[in-house]
Amino acid sequence: MTVASRSKIGAKKVVDAYKPSTWRNKGWGWRIFMLLFTLGIIIGLLMFWWSSEPKQFDVQEARTAYLAEGQEPVVGSAVTGTTIAIIDTLLDKPGGFTMNDKLPPGLLMDNIPSWEWGVLKQLREVTFAMRNDFSRSQSQSAQMKALETAESNLRNDASKWILPSPESKYSEARDLLKQYGQGIADLKNSQAQFYARADNLVSYLDLANKTMGDLTQRLGASVGDVVMDIDQQSDDTDASTKAPVAQNARTPWMQLDNIFYEARGYSWALLLELKAIRIDFAKTLKSKNALASLDQIIAELEKAQKPVWSPIILNGRGFGFTANHSLVMASYLSRANAAITDLKQLLRNG
Repeated sequence: MTVASRSKIGAKKVVDAYKPSTWRNKGWGWRIFMLLFTLGIIIGLLMFWWSSEPKQFDVQEARTAYLAEGQEPVVGSAVTGTTIAIIDTLLDKPGGFTMNDKLPPGLLMDNIPSWEWGVLKQLREVTFAMRNDFSRSQSQSAQMKALETAESNLRNDASKWILPSPESKYSEARDLLKQYGQGIADLKNSQAQFYARADNLVSYLDLANKTMGDLTQRLGASVGDVVMDIDQQSDDTDASTKAPVAQNARTPWMQLDNIFYEARGYSWALLLELKAIRIDFAKTLKSKNALASLDQIIAELEKAQKPVWSPIILNGRGFGFTANHSLVMASYLSRANAAITDLKQLLRNG
């Protein structure tokens, strides 16, 4: 080998030593690792984005957003439009509807699906009230087919992912509510009605009263204190089985945030519906001197929607060193629930 050849070989080795690494120089293990790492980053960013709770929307805008051209809002337009807008938010927020997701990132999330479950509970209650009370002049009146089908569609299993999907059923419910809302705004259509009577509103508030009581009880169980079962106080209670008078039912640690966000979702939707009720039932509320009571409920629910600055839902005990977010939420909801009870009394007797 000549001196010139040896020089060329040496120069080539020097150049190769300073060449940047390429994918071709790496093995399959490195490629798979980088692919999984990138995928993990993307999923993490999507989870962060999808976990943001939707903000409140303007009920006055929702009151007219779905009406046909030339139609003006009437009594019932606010509740109907707000319910439609809540369904739209549930389906069109970042990530869409996640309760039935079977793949990441939705599969790895539990807070926002719990929030969706709370919203869905309120949607089922308000559509039941619309079908059973708001749209009927008396107990013998015929039910509206559109509202009956809309309520049935909203009761579709939220965790089902095969056809028909919950998203398609909830979209159908939204279209049926739009049909009903345009019907009550049509002055020539006497079949579609919305009756803003005190007894109808009491029936709806009864539903919210019970759900709020259930949520407050489960939120309070975060500390695991011994509670008395008021249903078992009397030996004369006619029940299928007997339960202990004192119970210590502590919420499992892994479910604390689920119940918290379920309460957040329910109170978010209820707050919007009550703002709409303040518009549609204004005449009835004024005649019963009940506007101040409704405003108190709205104020308490707005406090329950304050931003959560902690990255996790803390579970401190009572007056302990760390906060207990579940007890804070229970405090707001219990005060709102007590105000709902007072409001019902005013509507009945005011």
